[in-house]
Amino acid sequence: MRVSRLFGKTLRDDPAEAELVSHKLMLKAGMIYQAAAGIYGYMPLAWRSLRKIEQIIREEMDAAGGQEIHLPVLQPRDLWQMSGRDKMMGPELFRVTDRRDREMVLAPTHEELLTNMVKANVNSYRDLPMTIYQIQTKFRDEPRPRGGLIRVREFDMKDAYSFDADEEGLDLSYQAMVQAYKNIFARCGLDAIIVDADSGAIGGKDSQEFILLADAGEDTIILCPTCDYAANGEKAVFKKETLPTENELPLEEVATPGVKTIQELAEYLGVSESKTLKGVFYMADGQFTFVVIRGDLDVNEVKLNNALGAIDLRLATPQEVTAAGVVAGSASPVGLKGTRIVADDSIELGSNFVVGANKDGYHFNNANVPRDFKADTITDIAMAQAGYACPNCGASLQTHRGIEVGHVFKLGTRYSDIQEATYPDRDGESHPIMMGCYGIGVGRLLAASIEQHNDENGILFPKPIAPYDVQLVGLNMQNDEVTNAANTLYEELTAAGLSTLYDDRSETAGVKFNDADLLGLPVRVVVSPRNLKQGIVEIKERSSEDPTTVPSDEAVDVIRRLIDA
Repeated sequence: MRVSRLFGKTLRDDPAEAELVSHKLMLKAGMIYQAAAGIYGYMPLAWRSLRKIEQIIREEMDAAGGQEIHLPVLQPRDLWQMSGRDKMMGPELFRVTDRRDREMVLAPTHEELLTNMVKANVNSYRDLPMTIYQIQTKFRDEPRPRGGLIRVREFDMKDAYSFDADEEGLDLSYQAMVQAYKNIFARCGLDAIIVDADSGAIGGKDSQEFILLADAGEDTIILCPTCDYAANGEKAVFKKETLPTENELPLEEVATPGVKTIQELAEYLGVSESKTLKGVFYMADGQFTFVVIRGDLDVNEVKLNNALGAIDLRLATPQEVTAAGVVAGSASPVGLKGTRIVADDSIELGSNFVVGANKDGYHFNNANVPRDFKADTITDIAMAQAGYACPNCGASLQTHRGIEVGHVFKLGTRYSDIQEATYPDRDGESHPIMMGCYGIGVGRLLAASIEQHNDENGILFPKPIAPYDVQLVGLNMQNDEVTNAANTLYEELTAAGLSTLYDDRSETAGVKFNDADLLGLPVRVVVSPRNLKQGIVEIKERSSEDPTTVPSDEAVDVIRRLIDA
């Protein structure tokens, strides 16, 4: 492709609206076009890279036994109502009505429809196992689309689904997909790690994410530097400190004038924050919920939401807190009647806690569970943080930022139970089909790669997903000798099977070199009057500091070796 004919223009200045490096560089390089918030069009350079990524995905999915299909994005809403995800996904699910007033959705994923399809086509245990995948457009009405292709409302995803007769088969299918994902990310030049994750709206008993560690990432990742423990912050657990054993002392009310926060309370009474209990107040599907957790810990709202099974969870307003009979700043579960109480299990790892008295300016000393109050639910709802103890080895955990580039789930029978997708075994007995689900955001993978591979001058594309192999730069194109030599080399590179972006514009050397660095193709080749006089061409790998020169008649072979390396 000649740059003079390439659709899309590079920009000299950084786009003001771009927050992330990948967003900035893709806009500057003329790779994407924003149609609306979280909705992008792919220009030729981006589309070439995306097609290469898709090809890698297809090859690895096929090698793992996957069969490719293509499902409709537009689906009957009643399928989603049947699974409960119509309410669970809330406003994130695009809903539409057709001309006959039938309610439809624009699918964010395809578990419901594919389960129905498999139900209609599996007649025996002999039809299992199988893995089916597609690369298809998805829609999610994200409340805060950001970062270019990192978080969008319309995107292309590879979603795969495995169907097995039992849990043992599901485990095998799951591990095959995990290995396929490792291969995909390695071939795309990405250094992705696997972490335990929350299943979210997809559901299922187990899930893992493939994460690219990056400062621009939206996810908090908890890692142990000593063992292999790794988890998304939404899922991460840690070893909570157990306080020294004490005999339970009598509950006593103490005056704490002007004390509102845990830090102030600990300082005022001369105790550690771990000896206090704090209350946090939520509305869960419209029901006021009093959450109790040890004062040195924070609430993990994803864990809390999972414990409650809520669709809509939010912090309660001051008016809602007052209406529940709770005094903010001195809130207490002690003596609280008619209110749902959910507690973190840290309240069982100590005794004689300081807690609010539910009276302004007063607290209780020596509160103990279950003597002084009871919780409807006691479970782990605490947020893991750096410095906390690893649940496996006890070492201090570390936190990092990361970008999710893939997610795998063990769904079990969540969808097959709802839709009665079963199979008869050898004896004719009916069983629900065991399912797995496996997703990769194709556009996000491209953006994540750019987040990981860039420098101050632009993109450094990994060779397998670069839109072109070679950037051919002709300098002083008004010179017929240069034009002829560059044209000849372009034809030779193309004939050798090397995809080449040929900058044939009548621009200065500075402009052309800046654009070449910005686009970040693996190899840059320069034809100039000075080089021609010496019978050489200049070759520079994008990842190298200095160029080299080779005889003109050896250029194609040298470039081929660099690309194949």
